[in-house]
Amino acid sequence: MKKIQLTQGKIALVDDEDFDDLNQYKWFAVKSRNTFYAERHAPSNHSKKIKMHRYIMQTPDGLEVDHKDHNGLNCQKDNMRNCTNRQNQMNRQLYRHSTSGYKGVSWQKTCGKWMAYIWLNNKQKNLGRFVLIEDAAHAYNEAAKEFFRDFACLNTIGE
Repeated sequence: MKKIQLTQGKIALVDDEDFDDLNQYKWFAVKSRNTFYAERHAPSNHSKKIKMHRYIMQTPDGLEVDHKDHNGLNCQKDNMRNCTNRQNQMNRQLYRHSTSGYKGVSWQKTCGKWMAYIWLNNKQKNLGRFVLIEDAAHAYNEAAKEFFRDFACLNTIGE
């Protein structure tokens, strides 16, 4: 693994075999939602940007690049995969405005229990109601493993 210096004091992690090709360009760090990405200007059109992860993965139009560890600056091939938008959404982390602290878990005031749910094909699937929040988080994890497989981003459940 090698490091490529970016703007804003950031670095991108790349595979050794990609370093020489990538390091010939001036890359800059760009913040997008919860992470940074590495980009550069296209040689013929400076208003067009080239993202490092798409460049490395040779991502076809219509597909996206998923960073398995959610770090947009970790551009090592074993950390990235070309995928559909739906697959990329499966690997999303917990929303920062979550009140439960767990993905796929919310408090149901009407019954006084925690509800576990998962989104499948733009529809919310109810996974059950639970007295303990950890049980609801486990229910989400099991469903995510079943439906999302390798793209599942699981809850970290405390002891």
